[in-house]
This record gives sequence, C-alpha cells and structure tokens, in this order.
Amino acid sequence: MLCFIFFVLLGLSLGNNAQAQDLRRVDDTELIQLLTGNSNVVVLFNKNNCQSCLEYENVVTKIYPQLQETLSTIVVQSVDSNLVSIYDPSKEPALVFFRRGIPILYHGEVNDDEILDFFNDNLEPAVKELSDDNFEHLTQASSGATTGDWFVFFYSAECTVCQRLYAVWESVGGKLKRKLNIARMNSAESGISTAKRLGALESPAFIFL
Repeated sequence: MLCFIFFVLLGLSLGNNAQAQDLRRVDDTELIQLLTGNSNVVVLFNKNNCQSCLEYENVVTKIYPQLQETLSTIVVQSVDSNLVSIYDPSKEPALVFFRRGIPILYHGEVNDDEILDFFNDNLEPAVKELSDDNFEHLTQASSGATTGDWFVFFYSAECTVCQRLYAVWESVGGKLKRKLNIARMNSAESGISTAKRLGALESPAFIFL
C-alpha cells in the first residue's frame, strides 16, 4: 500500500512539473499590460496549425526557466495576436525580447543556446538615439574625425512601416554592434535639421556614414 501511495504521489508531482513547464498564454489585453510595465518580457508569437511555430514553442518551453533566471524576465506566448505585425512584418512565429518595453526581434536558428546567447548579449538596447543636438558630437560626420562607421535609420511617428521596423532594427544593432554603430533618428521632430541636410526626409530612410 505504501508503494502504491508513493507512486501515486510521484505521478502527481511529475504531472504538476510537466504542467508548470507549459508556456503561459496571454491575450492581447494581457500582453499590452505586461509590455507597458517595467518588467523584461520574452514573447513567442505563434499560431495554431503551424509546424514552425511548434518547433519554436518546444525550444522556448525547454529554456524558459533559464530565461527567467538569467534575464529576470517573464516568458509568455501569444497565439494569433493582432500585435505581431508591429514587431515582425513576416509574422508568426516571432520571438521578441522586450527590455523594459524596448523590443528586439530574434533572427537566427531555432536553437536554445543561440537564443540564450543572443538575448543575454542584448540585455541593453544596441541602437543609439540620435538628434540634431547630439548628431555631430557622436558621429563627427562633418569634421572628418573618425568615431567609426554609422548606419542610421530615419523614422517618423506617422510612419507605420517604421513602427514595424523598430524590433528588427534592434536586432540589426544587436548583431552588428561590435562592427559599427547602429542608430535611429526622428526625421520629423528631434532630427529634422540633420534629415534635411542629408536628404532623408522620407520615412523610412537609411544612410550609411
């Protein structure tokens, strides 16, 4: 009888552990609440009847205890979300790490080590925010002095395509930050004078310096 009780309890324990490993599902309302808070959040955007989404879900489920521990992050999944196109124009599956609201899109192999390494390496935003006030000081574009190469994304608040490129541009910054400077600049407001001088009034625009 004692053996029977032991195995019953063991089975319940294993069942609870397996259940605990499932990724928490959130709807768009819950997701917006999470993203407007001060927490780091990893979101897997996926959809039903999607084999590549299932592959991502299996990998993220496997590593989410490490994501929670090493990144101090909440890990959730959002199925058939209306928000996914804001962060990845190619849509599901999409894995996005929000660092206190600033998103970075993971582009790489569906591999647990690569995902962990990429997110750990990009705990802080890689894209620098330029304005008319700091452009020359940081880039030295006019003086000819070298502060390295700069790749600048000119955006505006009214540009829908620009909004959908923010997480992608952070991903570019994360991959190239040791080779060149990745930046963005509001061509309609804080960077309007520089945008006019460089001929980058249309949004989005990209200039390599």
